[in-house]
Amino acid sequence: MALIRKFPIAPNLNFVGYRKIMLAFSAAMALGSVLLFAIVGLNLGIDFRGGILIEVRTNGPADLSTMRSRLGSLGLGEVTLQEFGAADEVLINVQRQEGEESAQAAAVAAVKEALGTSVAEYRRTEFVGPKVGGELKEAGAMATVLAILGISLYVWFRFEWQFAVAALFALIHDVIAMIGFFAVTQIEFNLATLAAVLTVAGYSINDTVVIFDRVREVLRKYKKMPLLELLNLAVNQTLSRTLLTSFTTLLALVALSVFGGAVIRGFSTSLIWGILIGTYSSFGLAVPILTFMGLRRTAADEEEPGTTLKAPGKAS
Repeated sequence: MALIRKFPIAPNLNFVGYRKIMLAFSAAMALGSVLLFAIVGLNLGIDFRGGILIEVRTNGPADLSTMRSRLGSLGLGEVTLQEFGAADEVLINVQRQEGEESAQAAAVAAVKEALGTSVAEYRRTEFVGPKVGGELKEAGAMATVLAILGISLYVWFRFEWQFAVAALFALIHDVIAMIGFFAVTQIEFNLATLAAVLTVAGYSINDTVVIFDRVREVLRKYKKMPLLELLNLAVNQTLSRTLLTSFTTLLALVALSVFGGAVIRGFSTSLIWGILIGTYSSFGLAVPILTFMGLRRTAADEEEPGTTLKAPGKAS
């Protein structure tokens, strides 16, 4: 609480003065993410690639090498194993078998027979066909594109087209940065982590709209102030709200990541990265882009006589 009370309500930082550095950083991050996606790729979960997923609890710490050897000799194709939250919890992914559901059931039976008494409990078994996985890929991509376009249209309707363009670039940057994060960490990309991407888009635009609303307000109020100083003022006036909101959200996400278990760790960890990137892009990308969009001062409110204003660090 003491830290929050001491947080400056109206900081005096020259964000827009460093717009070229921030834009270069954002471009490098986006380009790096695209290259990582192209070269490394994503660790697609069973939702998207299809196959058989089996979660087991073993008697004591799992001997992954022995389990891998037993399952590899079954001739089921690609089989991967990984610890899932604890030493005695294992996630088994088996390549989808040729044939209908009966072929998948036979593969599961073969896995259970090979593991024998080393497994204490089979917690879940899932089948996803390649057709369903392909449909989910298309639906996920479509949902992401429609969400970004819908948010941009909302910003256009509420503000002006310049703001919508800036918000669109910021949202695309956030989504690309999230994809790069998944490529680097190889966290399983499934429906849950796709939901994290869409959640980050919504969170990011919330911060962006708050800043844009203040930009519009000061555009109307201070008609004689240079645009760069005006944008700096808007960012500084909303900075404490933006950072404290993100900080409290991150506290909950860190708790989920540490204590929530392996099932939601990928979701919560990706959200942590997304909140950081979304917060940065609101003032580090969306606002700098506005400097190139030719904002018009269309306000009806005149600057009050005698109003004095201490502008944030002089932008250049």
